[in-house]
Amino acid sequence: MTVYRKNITINVGETFSENLTLLGSDGNGVVNLTGFSAESKIRKSPTNYRFADIQVGITSAAQGEINISIASSITKFFQGGRHVYDIILTKPNGFKFVAVEGNALVRSGINDTVYCYGSPPCNP
Repeated sequence: MTVYRKNITINVGETFSENLTLLGSDGNGVVNLTGFSAESKIRKSPTNYRFADIQVGITSAAQGEINISIASSITKFFQGGRHVYDIILTKPNGFKFVAVEGNALVRSGINDTVYCYGSPPCNP
């Protein structure tokens, strides 16, 4: 299996979810994920020590289908801009490999949070 490149977009403060189908290296067949496990992380840059976990669920092992998601309670702390992520699969024999990698565009927008600075104190 070759590394699948997939760019994603995440909105700050919103739940992110995306379904992916992993194809074999020939591009025609799917990867049978029976017995596999998966993990994923997102970082501001590849060398940044801070990260957030991305939840990975194998939704149909025989069809090579997975779902990646991040709860809004996590994305609300993200900084806008370009980030990187990858998905690591572990085979039943323990061999780990990067299956998916890409950029994550994190979009911050207008929200209903009001911050008050200085004095006098304000009551939003």
